[in-house]
Amino acid sequence: MADTVERIPQHRHCVNCGKAFVGEGRFCSESCKETAGDEVKGKLKKLGLIWVAIVVVTIVLVVLTLGAE
Repeated sequence: MADTVERIPQHRHCVNCGKAFVGEGRFCSESCKETAGDEVKGKLKKLGLIWVAIVVVTIVLVVLTLGAE
């Protein structure tokens, strides 16, 4: 076996793109940070619309059920 072992320097992986980088933080660059922020905002907006739809459907079902009696 070889006596020398190649060592990989301490690094992190960007949570957005997965690229390895040396430094602090969760993102490799400002553009990755902005892209991740935009994606989160879009997902939160979608989730909010789903919750509104669930509430509206629930109210409609309750009104229809109570109106049928």
